[in-house]
Amino acid sequence: MIGQILSTMLPVFLIAGCGALYGRYRSPDIQSMNTVNMELFVPMLVFAVLADQEAPLADFAWLATAGAIIVLGSGLILWPLARVLKLNVKTFLPPMMFSNSGNMGIPVIVLAFGEAALPAAVVLFVVEMILHFSVGLYMLDPHTSILRRLRVPVVLATIAGLTVNAGGIPMPGWLMEALNMLGGISIPLMLFTLGIRMLDVDFSDWKLGLLGAIACPASGLILAWPMVVLMDLTGLQIASLWVFAALPPAVLNYMVAEQYRQEPHKVASLVLIANLGSLVVMPLVLGLVFSANLV
Repeated sequence: MIGQILSTMLPVFLIAGCGALYGRYRSPDIQSMNTVNMELFVPMLVFAVLADQEAPLADFAWLATAGAIIVLGSGLILWPLARVLKLNVKTFLPPMMFSNSGNMGIPVIVLAFGEAALPAAVVLFVVEMILHFSVGLYMLDPHTSILRRLRVPVVLATIAGLTVNAGGIPMPGWLMEALNMLGGISIPLMLFTLGIRMLDVDFSDWKLGLLGAIACPASGLILAWPMVVLMDLTGLQIASLWVFAALPPAVLNYMVAEQYRQEPHKVASLVLIANLGSLVVMPLVLGLVFSANLV
């Protein structure tokens, strides 16, 4: 089991570490790297996986439902905590709800459970992203237009991929191969840029960051437990859901908070310190998953 955990986490640490090392000495334009990844490579990955007719998406309906419950339920569970501690709910709750399903979730799930887990990882990522650009933006600004939310490339790729899959539209093999190759760039690039982001950890709000590092995975795991028991999920889907539930906040939370001027420095501490905390949380969760022989 220890070997399985190491074979999963060591590539994650190595690629993220390369990003941190490169960022330390070269100061790359991470904003441009993230933009091209989120506007080109990730949408191609999402479309290629969802459009694949050999992966019947109906089999992932319960998993998508479980993922949505974890995202939205985390906000409901932690809202009383935010009120008791007198935290700004617009600052605290979005990072607790919208997890790092891209930069960390997809790579960890694929490395842990193999390429067969990629559709499950992408479905969970798509659910989280759609909710982030709908519910998440509404939480920060109820007046954000619906058209602005729908223009997000990942959302457009999701709609296109689902249309192709559901409609049985044939796709040329050469086109799908190109999309898979370009989409494959996104996974290591997510980890590489995550490593660069870790250089920006701000410990000035370390207490808030520590709270987030505990509350974010704890709320997700609490919600995942009854769904694993009650929903009709395969072993691979259950394993993927446990990883998804334990993920730290997405780096995207900081970018959105900066855009909406919602205490971005506090959100940065929440996000980055919680991601550091995942270096402890994720191996523990993977150990439990591997010991249960779900895959």
